Amino acid sequence: MGLFGFFEKSDADKRASEIRTGAAVPTRAERQRCWEARDGYFACLDKSGIVDPVKDDKKAAKACGTETAQFERDCATQWVIYFKKWRVQDIQKKARLKELKAQGANKLDVQTDFAPRK
Repeated sequence: MGLFGFFEKSDADKRASEIRTGAAVPTRAERQRCWEARDGYFACLDKSGIVDPVKDDKKAAKACGTETAQFERDCATQWVIYFKKWRVQDIQKKARLKELKAQGANKLDVQTDFAPRK
Protein backbone atom coordinates (compact mmCIF):
# COMPACT_ATOMS: atom_id res chain seq x y z
CA MET A 1 0.00 0.00 0.00
CA GLY A 2 1.46 3.34 -1.04
CA LEU A 3 1.44 6.63 0.79
CA PHE A 4 -2.07 7.28 -0.45
CA GLY A 5 -3.20 3.65 -0.17
CA PHE A 6 -6.64 4.56 1.03
CA PHE A 7 -7.35 5.71 -2.54
CA GLU A 8 -6.28 2.39 -4.03
CA LYS A 9 -9.01 0.04 -5.17
CA SER A 10 -9.20 -3.61 -4.25
CA ASP A 11 -8.86 -6.20 -7.02
CA ALA A 12 -12.62 -6.82 -6.80
CA ASP A 13 -13.36 -3.09 -7.20
CA LYS A 14 -11.00 -2.89 -10.19
CA ARG A 15 -12.65 -5.93 -11.78
CA ALA A 16 -16.14 -4.51 -11.23
CA SER A 17 -15.07 -1.21 -12.76
CA GLU A 18 -13.61 -2.99 -15.79
CA ILE A 19 -16.87 -4.87 -16.30
CA ARG A 20 -18.99 -1.72 -15.97
CA THR A 21 -16.90 0.09 -18.58
CA GLY A 22 -16.71 -2.87 -20.96
CA ALA A 23 -12.94 -3.25 -20.56
CA ALA A 24 -13.43 -6.85 -19.32
CA VAL A 25 -15.81 -9.61 -20.30
CA PRO A 26 -17.92 -10.84 -17.37
CA THR A 27 -17.62 -14.45 -16.25
CA ARG A 28 -20.63 -16.72 -15.98
CA ALA A 29 -20.90 -15.93 -12.24
CA GLU A 30 -20.66 -12.19 -12.92
CA ARG A 31 -23.37 -12.39 -15.59
CA GLN A 32 -25.57 -14.34 -13.16
CA ARG A 33 -25.04 -11.66 -10.50
CA CYS A 34 -26.02 -9.00 -13.07
CA TRP A 35 -29.20 -10.85 -14.04
CA GLU A 36 -30.17 -11.26 -10.39
CA ALA A 37 -29.62 -7.54 -9.79
CA ARG A 38 -31.66 -6.75 -12.92
CA ASP A 39 -34.50 -9.01 -11.78
CA GLY A 40 -34.54 -7.37 -8.34
CA TYR A 41 -34.55 -3.92 -9.95
CA PHE A 42 -37.38 -4.87 -12.31
CA ALA A 43 -39.40 -6.36 -9.42
CA CYS A 44 -39.06 -3.08 -7.53
CA LEU A 45 -40.13 -1.11 -10.62
CA ASP A 46 -43.15 -3.43 -11.03
CA LYS A 47 -44.08 -2.98 -7.37
CA SER A 48 -43.79 0.80 -7.78
CA GLY A 49 -45.81 0.88 -11.03
CA ILE A 50 -42.91 2.22 -13.10
CA VAL A 51 -42.72 1.00 -16.69
CA ASP A 52 -39.99 3.23 -18.13
CA PRO A 53 -37.11 3.83 -15.71
CA VAL A 54 -35.37 6.08 -18.25
CA LYS A 55 -38.30 8.45 -18.73
CA ASP A 56 -39.23 8.26 -15.03
CA ASP A 57 -35.65 8.21 -13.75
CA LYS A 58 -36.27 10.43 -10.69
CA LYS A 59 -39.30 8.39 -9.64
CA ALA A 60 -37.36 5.13 -10.18
CA ALA A 61 -34.36 6.40 -8.19
CA LYS A 62 -36.61 7.43 -5.30
CA ALA A 63 -38.64 4.22 -5.25
CA CYS A 64 -35.82 1.78 -6.02
CA GLY A 65 -32.59 3.49 -4.94
CA THR A 66 -31.01 0.41 -3.40
CA GLU A 67 -31.97 -1.83 -6.31
CA THR A 68 -30.78 0.78 -8.83
CA ALA A 69 -27.39 1.02 -7.13
CA GLN A 70 -26.98 -2.77 -7.08
CA PHE A 71 -28.09 -3.12 -10.71
CA GLU A 72 -25.68 -0.42 -11.87
CA ARG A 73 -22.87 -1.85 -9.72
CA ASP A 74 -23.27 -5.47 -10.87
CA CYS A 75 -23.84 -4.91 -14.60
CA ALA A 76 -21.91 -3.37 -17.46
CA THR A 77 -23.16 0.14 -18.21
CA GLN A 78 -24.22 -0.85 -21.73
CA TRP A 79 -26.16 -3.79 -20.30
CA VAL A 80 -28.00 -1.47 -17.89
CA ILE A 81 -29.01 0.77 -20.80
CA TYR A 82 -30.06 -2.22 -22.90
CA PHE A 83 -32.10 -3.87 -20.12
CA LYS A 84 -33.95 -0.63 -19.32
CA LYS A 85 -34.94 -0.20 -22.99
CA TRP A 86 -35.75 -3.91 -23.35
CA ARG A 87 -38.09 -3.71 -20.33
CA VAL A 88 -40.21 -1.00 -21.96
CA GLN A 89 -40.37 -2.83 -25.30
CA ASP A 90 -41.22 -6.14 -23.62
CA ILE A 91 -44.06 -4.60 -21.61
CA GLN A 92 -45.42 -2.89 -24.74
CA LYS A 93 -45.17 -6.13 -26.74
CA LYS A 94 -47.02 -8.14 -24.07
CA ALA A 95 -49.74 -5.48 -23.83
CA ARG A 96 -50.18 -5.46 -27.61
CA LEU A 97 -50.36 -9.25 -27.78
CA LYS A 98 -52.96 -9.25 -25.00
CA GLU A 99 -54.94 -6.61 -26.90
CA LEU A 100 -54.79 -8.59 -30.13
CA LYS A 101 -55.88 -11.77 -28.34
CA ALA A 102 -58.84 -9.92 -26.84
CA GLN A 103 -59.78 -8.81 -30.36
CA GLY A 104 -59.81 -12.42 -31.52
CA ALA A 105 -56.56 -12.46 -33.46
CA ASN A 106 -55.15 -15.85 -34.36
CA LYS A 107 -51.70 -16.81 -33.11
CA LEU A 108 -49.34 -17.99 -35.82
CA ASP A 109 -46.25 -20.08 -35.25
CA VAL A 110 -43.52 -18.45 -37.29
CA GLN A 111 -40.14 -19.97 -37.97
CA THR A 112 -37.49 -17.26 -37.69
CA ASP A 113 -34.50 -19.27 -38.78
CA PHE A 114 -33.73 -21.51 -41.70
CA ALA A 115 -32.84 -24.63 -39.75
CA PRO A 116 -35.07 -27.60 -40.49
CA ARG A 117 -37.72 -28.28 -37.85
CA LYS A 118 -37.33 -31.46 -35.89
